[in-house]
Amino acid sequence: MNLEIRRYRWSDLDTILALHRISLAEVGLVPGDGVYYDDDFPRIQEIYLGCGGDFLVGEVDRRVVAMGGLKPVDTATVEMCRLRVHPEFQRRGFGSAMLLALERRAVELGFERVRGDTTIGQEAALALYEREGWRELSRQQVGDHTVVYLEKRLAPPAVIEL
Repeated sequence: MNLEIRRYRWSDLDTILALHRISLAEVGLVPGDGVYYDDDFPRIQEIYLGCGGDFLVGEVDRRVVAMGGLKPVDTATVEMCRLRVHPEFQRRGFGSAMLLALERRAVELGFERVRGDTTIGQEAALALYEREGWRELSRQQVGDHTVVYLEKRLAPPAVIEL
């Protein structure tokens, strides 16, 4: 089963919004908890694509099962947002594939650092970030949830001299 990663298209909106909701419900996050929000989805073009970031989706057999976005913070730093894998497709390496694709894209866009956050209850996400070399910056209590903020310095692309 291969994950094909491509850039978001407007026609993906309903599918990725459903993926977002299913993924958060799976880890006990619900609207109104102070952590859960989805108001950026109708504005992906503006928030991610139109300001120097990107938004990627992962497909298996033409079905969107994974996603993630890059939202610029400043000229050197980009925030990784919405990293999600459908619960039926987890534990197959798709989260790692999406994370690495987003990191590569951040380097291509010229960013030096990538930041992100997750909750302490999302153990698989925390393990993924640790495995891929992210470091914890801080924690903050938001309602009933502890939010963990993380960062990774990105390696610039290798220069090949001829």
